[in-house]
Amino acid sequence: MIQLALKAAISGVLIAAASTLAKRYPGFGALVASLPLVSVLGMVWLWSEKPDTANMAAHASATFWYVLPSLPMFLLIPALLHRGIGFWPALLAGCVLTIALYAVLTWAGPRFGLTL
Repeated sequence: MIQLALKAAISGVLIAAASTLAKRYPGFGALVASLPLVSVLGMVWLWSEKPDTANMAAHASATFWYVLPSLPMFLLIPALLHRGIGFWPALLAGCVLTIALYAVLTWAGPRFGLTL
């Protein structure tokens, strides 16, 4: 239980730091937020609990493929905001797009030999 609380605390501090930086320095905050900190921390936590090379390789590979469908969200949201759409509807549209693209990847990936 202590290990879970420690993981949550470290992860939360990183997210809070990125959002705090973004208030004053939007570009730098975006840089910090774009770093694969969650992925790296996830791999560290996974490795510390199950140091299995094959499992880690599969995890890292699947993470790569799952990042791709999330990227269009970061183009859609600013495009909608610049067109006068409110933040919450733009965020919702970005999330819906990402979920749809995740579904497409999950369905199509194995048909092209991707192990997800």
